[in-house]
Amino acid sequence: MTALDVGAKGAKVAGVAKKRRPKNSILNALPWIGPALALIIAVVVWPAIELIKISLTKITSAGALEGFNGLENYRMLFENPDLGAIVMRTLVWVGSVVSITVILSMPLAQLINQNFPGRKFVRWAMIVPWAASVVMTSIVWKWMLELTSGEFNLTLRQLGLQDQPVDWLRDPRYSFFVLIWVAVFVSIPFTTFVLLAGLQSIPNDIIEAAQVDGATSWQIYRGIKFPLLRNALLIATIINLINVFNSFPIIWALTRGGPGYNTDTTITFAYKMAFVEYNMGPSTALGVINFAFIMLIVLIYLRVTKATRGQL
Repeated sequence: MTALDVGAKGAKVAGVAKKRRPKNSILNALPWIGPALALIIAVVVWPAIELIKISLTKITSAGALEGFNGLENYRMLFENPDLGAIVMRTLVWVGSVVSITVILSMPLAQLINQNFPGRKFVRWAMIVPWAASVVMTSIVWKWMLELTSGEFNLTLRQLGLQDQPVDWLRDPRYSFFVLIWVAVFVSIPFTTFVLLAGLQSIPNDIIEAAQVDGATSWQIYRGIKFPLLRNALLIATIINLINVFNSFPIIWALTRGGPGYNTDTTITFAYKMAFVEYNMGPSTALGVINFAFIMLIVLIYLRVTKATRGQL
């Protein structure tokens, strides 16, 4: 049989297979993907559409809808004199928490990847801040940082490091940095364990070959482990971006965005406008902008995960 005959036969088989493929394959798959699609539409798509519609509607302070209002809510939002500082603070908040978390998580992941006595208990202890309720963790930190009875101020006075207690949560010189620290404390376990999973997926043969060639531990980490951790690092960073941007409980439980708007981000500011100041219209407009930013991060996440799957 010649090559032409083989090719013709293969084309004929492919044609028969194509003809036999059911035209309603999407309908056949619908019972399997239908519940997931229904959940996405009910939980994500429909609320997003309603939010956009409401952002174009005039809303009274009591929450009553009074008809189409065009872009008036957006105009009122952008004319708010506090919006610019809050947007910049949000960018600093997200960038600082994510970058500090990643920087601290890398050596921690390397540490708990080593064999040492009590490693299992160290791993359990590290995962507690992430496994516990964020609200509960924030309240514990609030108790610790209280002005008069907080354990942190009491300890500093006993050590002779301060004469007067510091109001860590109400003094604008410190409150925002305290929030960043608490957010890092909550975020580190997840990022560390993602990087740990990446470290454990690296073949030992490569590490052993590098050790035989005389490579030091730093050279192995810089030249082998760190490049192979790129996928895990990217995914952990993007998921942290989403979580930190959406972080409401930490800020609200510790400072409620105060004093004033000094520790507000766009998430807490939208909530405060709606349910504290009863300024519903601009709040819905800011909600749409926050949703658009989250969707942008999600699209980046999907692109990154697709690219990492292609490299496997």
